[in-house]
Amino acid sequence: MDELMDMIVSDDSPSQISDRIKDILFGKAAERVDAARPLVANSLFGENDVEDEEETLEVTDELETEEEPEEETV
Repeated sequence: MDELMDMIVSDDSPSQISDRIKDILFGKAAERVDAARPLVANSLFGENDVEDEEETLEVTDELETEEEPEEETV
């Protein structure tokens, strides 16, 4: 961050300052994604979700059996 402030104070080119800001933001975003990745992976593929998957399958099966094709009226 100090490097960015030095660039602004020393009147570097706006494109270089913009590129530096983008690099900083990309780095912060990458850190947050890396921190959230294990939590998301566990919620999607964790062992605790086996029961949830079974419930989802049951609900889907119920929905499929409840739907009946509409009859055309003449």
